Amino acid sequence: MTDALKRLSDEGVAIWLDDLSRQRITSGNLAELIDQQHVVGVTTNPSIFQKAISEGHGYDQQLADLAARKVTVDEAIRMITTADVRDAADILRPVYDSTDGQDGRVSIEVDPRLAHYTAATIAEAKQLAWLVDRPNTLIKIPATKAGLPAITEVIGLGISVNVTLIFSLERYRAVMDAYLAGLEKARERGLDLSKIHSVASFFVSRVDSEIDKRLNAIGTDEAKALKGKAALANARLAYEAYEEVFSSERWVALDKAQANKQRPLWASTGVKDPAYKDTLYVVDLVAPGTVNTMPEATLEATADHGEVSGDTVRGTYAQARAELDAVEKLGISYDDVVQLLEDEGVEKFEASWNDLLKSTEAELERLAPSEA
Repeated sequence: MTDALKRLSDEGVAIWLDDLSRQRITSGNLAELIDQQHVVGVTTNPSIFQKAISEGHGYDQQLADLAARKVTVDEAIRMITTADVRDAADILRPVYDSTDGQDGRVSIEVDPRLAHYTAATIAEAKQLAWLVDRPNTLIKIPATKAGLPAITEVIGLGISVNVTLIFSLERYRAVMDAYLAGLEKARERGLDLSKIHSVASFFVSRVDSEIDKRLNAIGTDEAKALKGKAALANARLAYEAYEEVFSSERWVALDKAQANKQRPLWASTGVKDPAYKDTLYVVDLVAPGTVNTMPEATLEATADHGEVSGDTVRGTYAQARAELDAVEKLGISYDDVVQLLEDEGVEKFEASWNDLLKSTEAELERLAPSEA
């Protein structure tokens, strides 16, 4: 076992776990990962909760109580997921305190069915923040066109946000703009900007999955030579945009008011193609001020054999641009790929949410008290 995770942390990368379940909380496993594996945050999504609820019996007592009260399945999901997030937030509270609020964070998602509805997303974010009632929560809002004004308004209310499902560089810039606009609103309202935090979840592996598929279809040696390069190039250019925006005059004015930078978060960092090294989207995306949220298998692989050799992002921008240009010259449209991935991402989260509804409904029916 190497201490690659410590080296990663020392390079300024915050290690978050992309998984949460009641079993992980009650068994002490989450506390152990924080203590021994340098984990300083947790992210969740509908798929993670669906898996947790449908496997094992950790939720039986709460589900039985909810069934006895005849709550709706939507209310049951909110009670279950917010309870887990609240408990995880309490476990991570010492990290939150020791990092002045930067880490020790747990994310919870707005209902993905609201992804294209601004007002509903804002209302849901406010409700989730109230329900969880922990300062170290991040509310996940998708970076759809309807999500952008919601991000501004929610940040403007002083609620910390994890912006999710970012695939394109153009949309990422719009997300950073929405965050800065939210901080400006919060400042106008007299809120303490130092208490507002945000991460921007830039998705990685799915970019390679889609572009590699198109490169394989072209089938030339030139196309095959570009496989496995687009996702890293895209993420590295996102970091270049982050450096630019958070050194602008607009940012300097907010920085003077004690605002926090919106950190880039590398999401979807589990490797999909077994031909690639299983730590690819960790060790090749090392840069200060970033977050990498890893599935447990990726976390374990990095701990076991990850080779962390310092910053692998800054200084790569020209090469990254050349690689994306080369893909474009082969007739693969960047704009088409990133729009497809956003559409699919929203659809997948919505499908996972529907699966979560079905699993929870089945459990409520199974555990419902028989009428006398």
